[in-house]
Amino acid sequence: MSLAGKTLFISGGSRGIGLAIALRAARDGANVTIAAKTDKPHPKLPGTIHTAAREIEAAGGRALAVVCDIREEAQVEAAVAETVKAFGGIDICVNNASAIHLTGTLQTEMKRFDLMHQVNTRGTFLVSRTCIPHLKKAENPHILNLAPPLDMKAKWFKSHVAYTMAKFGMSMCTLGMSAEFAAEGIAVNSLWPLTAIDTAAIRNLLGGAAMASISRSPEIVADAAYEIFNRPARECTGNFFIDEVVLRQAGVTDFSRYAPGVDGPLAGDFFVPDEIFASTPTKVRPLA
Repeated sequence: MSLAGKTLFISGGSRGIGLAIALRAARDGANVTIAAKTDKPHPKLPGTIHTAAREIEAAGGRALAVVCDIREEAQVEAAVAETVKAFGGIDICVNNASAIHLTGTLQTEMKRFDLMHQVNTRGTFLVSRTCIPHLKKAENPHILNLAPPLDMKAKWFKSHVAYTMAKFGMSMCTLGMSAEFAAEGIAVNSLWPLTAIDTAAIRNLLGGAAMASISRSPEIVADAAYEIFNRPARECTGNFFIDEVVLRQAGVTDFSRYAPGVDGPLAGDFFVPDEIFASTPTKVRPLA
């Protein structure tokens, strides 16, 4: 298993899960484009596309940092063109960029609704659409959406219907494109964490340090993504993967390094089906 010489195009990869995926690939000597908006340091968020690029190169990869708002078609097209010019093609497209706003219907301003749908659903569709002509030329092409299983239960909608619709829009890209491009050998899958992941979203929006203390590190998602990228694309498409399940299938049994020092149950993530929680040996406190 190796991603040496492979080229990854990652949206929103300047921090968190996207950066962890980039660094895991970089350790093999992969080429990585970080296409994100954070060009200058943000007062509340760590990292920029430039610090991410330096970390990728320090890990052993080659990096291209591109300022890109995935809501803007011209910017996405330019970022993909720069990637192909720099590295000769694209092997893997990772739709990681996402917007979150957990509010009920009456509390959700339409500008927030539009932002989530433009970034999550439309952005995933646009980035995938722009990368696909290049993926068709790759030896083992993958699209991976950081999107949940389509668990169509009211409990996932009732408290934040706009956000759920936007995230499930990403999942529907997986469902549709995996079938559409199966004959051409392009794998299209979703990956979602079993537990909460310690990212800026957790620390700033979803419980702060207390929630982060019972969350796993982004590296678990990155390791699961790495396993998926190394599978034959023609035999691995249309799946809604859960990170821990992927790694257990690969032979991993000790998950303590992803949450060092945590003895009690971990916080479960949104959208994980009840049967997945029930089947895992990990102690997880599911969301209501």
